[in-house]
Amino acid sequence: MQNYGLLFLQHYILMLQKLVIKNYAIIDNLEISPDGNLNTVTGETGAGKSIILGALSLILGDRADTSVLINKTEKCVVEAHFNVSDNAAFANTLHDEDIDNEEVCIIRREISTAGKSRAFVNDTPVTLDVLSKLTSLLVDLQQQFGHLALQEDAFQFDVVDAIAGNADLRKKYTLSYNEYRQKKAQLEKLKQEQAALQKEADYKQFLLNELTDANFKEQEIENADLQLKQLSHAEKIVAALQSSRMMLEEGEQPLTNELKRMSQQLQSIAEVMPDSVPVQQRIMAAWAELKDVASELERLESKVNIDESLMQQLQERIDVGYKLLKKHAVQTTNDLLQIQESLATGMQGMNDLGDKIKTLEVELTTIYTTLKKLASDISAKRQKAIPGFEKKVNELLALVGMPNATIRIVMAVLDEPGKYGVDTVALMLDANKSGQFQPIYKAASGGEMSRIMLCIKSLTAKAMDMPTLIFDEVDTGISGEAARQVGLLLRELATYHQLICITHQPQVAAKGTRHFYVYKDESKDKRITTKVKTLQADERILAIAKMIGGETPSDAAIQNAKELIAA
Repeated sequence: MQNYGLLFLQHYILMLQKLVIKNYAIIDNLEISPDGNLNTVTGETGAGKSIILGALSLILGDRADTSVLINKTEKCVVEAHFNVSDNAAFANTLHDEDIDNEEVCIIRREISTAGKSRAFVNDTPVTLDVLSKLTSLLVDLQQQFGHLALQEDAFQFDVVDAIAGNADLRKKYTLSYNEYRQKKAQLEKLKQEQAALQKEADYKQFLLNELTDANFKEQEIENADLQLKQLSHAEKIVAALQSSRMMLEEGEQPLTNELKRMSQQLQSIAEVMPDSVPVQQRIMAAWAELKDVASELERLESKVNIDESLMQQLQERIDVGYKLLKKHAVQTTNDLLQIQESLATGMQGMNDLGDKIKTLEVELTTIYTTLKKLASDISAKRQKAIPGFEKKVNELLALVGMPNATIRIVMAVLDEPGKYGVDTVALMLDANKSGQFQPIYKAASGGEMSRIMLCIKSLTAKAMDMPTLIFDEVDTGISGEAARQVGLLLRELATYHQLICITHQPQVAAKGTRHFYVYKDESKDKRITTKVKTLQADERILAIAKMIGGETPSDAAIQNAKELIAA
């Protein structure tokens, strides 16, 4: 396929590689493979150029209309192949939507015979919202884009920063701004948590102090209760211990003495009755055990202390303990200790939260200082670049048939840094030297809008990342020198971006590096269908000559066509 003497060195990745349309309106089956520079599309009015754009708009996320199914027995398919190997933003969006990333991304839209529409990206079904978000990074269709872009802050700031050379500063500012917003949101969340906790903090601190002052040890309340009961029954305990010990050792007939006497009697018959020896030994063992029991009773008796002061202290501790157990609705000392630990942890968390807030506030102050400095530097470069840009774009507008139009960029300073800095930016237009400037999207007609966008993009092409650009009849309402200048701007813009331009002007068509001709064809069954042909060199000269001189061009028209292409 010939590319008509391509003059420009391609230093970028092609975007749209192939567009296939099947069974859409009067299109049976056609395929377009544009090159990476300026692709011009020509053809008679009504040949189907707008139908091709309509099919392409399905890829861009437009709603499907079942009326396009002329052949009701087959589904409609529109498929576009894009080389996205060098498109980081697109790759990130695919990742966010959990879609496989391939070097060549295939986007397909289908309308079934029943009228049901489906969309696919790399064979993964997607919603129209996702489809629109993805394809907006790949195709800029001026029909849709022109007015919308000039209403969006992002595009206007991108334009101004492109001409100001703010790319690096904008990246740094965006990183800093996002960090500032993230930390500011984090600080706000922490302050909300602190405010919520503060409502109960005083009461929790009171409870913690109460438990801390009580200073209970593990099982202390239970142990004190048991000890107090013992002290309260000390006399009874001493009496029982003494009586038991007396029965064993100090009564009229102590059991230990009786056992010892029994042992002596049995021992006296051991020689005559050996079988009595084991019994005698058992009695001696019992005697030894009871002597030990008597000693233990004496030890226990010595431990019993009737101490009124100690009893009072124990009662006071028990009263404090029972009061706290009831207050916290728990059963044991250990339960109270767990509550104390939980309260202490919570109060420490409050202190830690306060420390985090202080640290974040210091970090925010530092980031804010950096943010203001970056914003100030960006603003200064914008202010410096705007006058020169206004002059250049106004000169271009005069060349493309808008000699009375004047563009002005109005900037104002914000009190606080925003997403794009400390400025507001508005692209304003006075279309007729009225002295009255309005936003471009309000002041310009559709044709003027296209040319304004072309002029702006041609001046910012080197610095701005843009997808495949499609201009639909950007040259409407102009001819002669203005049309030639439009062609030159398109050709210059195409050195940086892939362009597809539908045109009726020979001066524009001649600037293309690949030329597609759209025409109607009548089949054997009398059906009219739209076809597209990639023109070779001779065919292209003839097509442009017909645009100049009609269906039967003169030799002069043919010569003129050759000169336009050669130029």
